Amino acid sequence: MRLLKLLSAITLIAVSTQQNVDSYIQFEMPIAKAGILANIGPHGSKSSGAAAGLVIASPSATNPDYLFTWTRDSSLVFKALIDQYVSGQDTTLLGQINNFITAEANLQQVTNPSGSITTGGLAEPKFNIDGSAFTGPWGRPQRDGPALRATAMITFGNFLLSQNNKTFVTQSLWPIIQNDLNYVQNNWNQSTFDLWEELDSSSFFTTAVQHRSLREGAAFATAIGQTSAASGYTSQAANVLCFLQSYWNPSGSYITSNTGGGRVGIDANSVLASIHTYDAEAGCDATTFQPCSDKALANHLVYVDSFRGIYDINSGLGPGTAAATGRYPEDVYFNGNPWYLATFAAAEQLYLSLHTWAVVGSLQVTTLSRPFFAQFIPSIATGTYASSSSTFTSLTTAIKTYADGFVALNAKFTPSDGGIAEQFSKSNGSPVSAVDLTWSYASAVTAFQARGGIVSDSWGAKGLSVPGSCSTAVSNGATVAVTFTVEATTVFGENIFLTGSVPALQNWNTDTALIMSPANYPIWSITVNVPAAAAIEYKFIRKDGGGAVTWEADPNNSLNTPANGATATRDTFR
Repeated sequence: MRLLKLLSAITLIAVSTQQNVDSYIQFEMPIAKAGILANIGPHGSKSSGAAAGLVIASPSATNPDYLFTWTRDSSLVFKALIDQYVSGQDTTLLGQINNFITAEANLQQVTNPSGSITTGGLAEPKFNIDGSAFTGPWGRPQRDGPALRATAMITFGNFLLSQNNKTFVTQSLWPIIQNDLNYVQNNWNQSTFDLWEELDSSSFFTTAVQHRSLREGAAFATAIGQTSAASGYTSQAANVLCFLQSYWNPSGSYITSNTGGGRVGIDANSVLASIHTYDAEAGCDATTFQPCSDKALANHLVYVDSFRGIYDINSGLGPGTAAATGRYPEDVYFNGNPWYLATFAAAEQLYLSLHTWAVVGSLQVTTLSRPFFAQFIPSIATGTYASSSSTFTSLTTAIKTYADGFVALNAKFTPSDGGIAEQFSKSNGSPVSAVDLTWSYASAVTAFQARGGIVSDSWGAKGLSVPGSCSTAVSNGATVAVTFTVEATTVFGENIFLTGSVPALQNWNTDTALIMSPANYPIWSITVNVPAAAAIEYKFIRKDGGGAVTWEADPNNSLNTPANGATATRDTFR
């Protein structure tokens, strides 16, 4: 009887909240979509003359100056647009997508303070809106950009493959995607500035999106016959997944979002990672921190609760009631306020959880996730609740209302014209910082779609497990000398070349593969400085006088380099 009374009370609250949120979404969705398009060059009404396909972060040019294009923001924004296009929601976006592809291909080639395309430049966080390098001081490198860009383009590439357009994929998309995936494969274990551009350490968000990009990159490469590349991506993805587990803080029951900086590690970084690596086919998998996993829900509880007592506008909003959320509790940027995109993300994680529970047909409460569920039913016991049970109905109804509460808070503090800034004041809710933030608009679109059950295709998270043995060491940039030797007989005009999975071995590029010395024929050799303490894959190729290439047979050769000193390999051409 008490459960029935609780269900009735929850239902009454839910109906009222749902009606308010429904109205807001009907009003805000077209404004948010228009806000995104207005910030894309060259024809966006607020794009300030940006080059075609470049996304400005915001039209704000002073206090703060966000009139730049960020690889991370642009990729997240275009992933949302590409999802709309490939799902058939908006088929008018093709021109914008093609402009984005061209613009990002050009940016990859721009030498910048982080380096050139072969020396680290792909991790440059932002560029001027004409596509030239930004050369001022900044938090660089930021290694999430290449992974996010690859994910956006793979999504489009998979759609094109389904339409039998393999030529464009292999000739135009794959070179861009391969540049980014090779960068991720070779640099995932190096420190990075986080997505807030403040801490140089290891970042949960970066590691999570890197793992996703390598997994879906391997499947994409396989689909277009790039098996050597796919093998390398799969190998490193396993190591990245292993490293991803290290961010979990078992004593605090939350994700330590950054390994440096002296903070406790509670951060929107973790919630954003969960929603941007969501896989509808993976269920509530905790290994990949899926939104409805016990770890992600426990983290959600700690994250949201950390803001209840530090923002005046959250006064009186206790457990089980949505609260405005920001980047992290210690934030002082613009005096440390709630962010629209962070508050939308808190809702989106729950909407995605609800979608998964509905698909799976059940909901599991573990010892770890019980405090999250106890916000709604204090006496909830651990166990699995089928969708036919009253407990499942009570919980999912309450969680839907809870999720809607985050959207309702953003609605409350959205100006009457629907414009969404970066932040809103922790004291009175008025918009703060950059106006018309493109990422804020995109976060509204993805949250609204998740609420409606519109989700992206699977990226391969289902059934993954952490390897029993993997390398998670963070590289310090050291190199070791490796002498590669292979026994191979050739005919006149032929030579043997070496290529492999790291920049020193030319990232599988047959055009720039390293020619080997036949001084001790039929033994060919070359000595190359490659990353120390790294897992490397390589192959030998045969080129004739006309440049025709013959690869040796699969599988790839592999080598775990030492931390220092030198080593050598000895192979036979297969």
